[in-house]
Amino acid sequence: MDSLLALAADPAAWAALVTLIVMEVVLGIDNLIFISILSNKLPPEHRTRVRRIGISLALIMRLVLLSTIAWIVGLTAPVFSLFGNEFSWRDLILIAGGAFLLWKATKEIHHTVDPAPTSGMLDKKDVVVANVGSAVFQIILLDLVFSIDSILTAVGMTDELPIMVIAVLVAVTVMLLAADPLGNFINNNPTVVMLALGFLLMIGMVLIADGFGYHVPKGYIYAAMAFSAGVEALNMVSRRMQARRQGSAPAETQDG
Repeated sequence: MDSLLALAADPAAWAALVTLIVMEVVLGIDNLIFISILSNKLPPEHRTRVRRIGISLALIMRLVLLSTIAWIVGLTAPVFSLFGNEFSWRDLILIAGGAFLLWKATKEIHHTVDPAPTSGMLDKKDVVVANVGSAVFQIILLDLVFSIDSILTAVGMTDELPIMVIAVLVAVTVMLLAADPLGNFINNNPTVVMLALGFLLMIGMVLIADGFGYHVPKGYIYAAMAFSAGVEALNMVSRRMQARRQGSAPAETQDG
């Protein structure tokens, strides 16, 4: 208890907490985009439940990983080398997660560009339970990848476990509050779906590059994402203005 009070009275601890919360929220964006896209493939009545399950699992995984920090830190130790490059378990997990994201995003882009009906699970109403289970399973896989990346970031920024726990709780709460608005926004704006899938492709490539030892600064990634989102926002405003003009044109003709 005394250690917690001492921590609360330390300005450096508060600075570390604020910085870590911002970092965790930013890292959670990747996780949230994937959950939103995947949940939107389900019938509307299941989407909110799957989003909440996915984010709750992300919280549980992060808290479990925080309780095993020594093991998590050990994941960064090299386990073998190939062509002069050393690979740790963290590297292998990032490579596998990035490859999964590339496969999933490419598959969804193909489905969006060529939406021909298939015999897949998502095209049938009578296997909704299987669809939800499949969605939750895929979310669990990516939750694990993003959770390990998130916790390793936290460990690299502070040694205080209470600060890590608070930052993770705040970040996941923000994800929980933003999940439905983001999912509905993506669902109601079809062009944003392609942009979000492009983000997943970029995130997958960055994860693979990181796994092979080529670190890409996160600032560059999120700056590119913000710029792309800004351009798409301008396109959306332009389309709405054109729709309003087209809607008002017949009325003016009738008045004339």
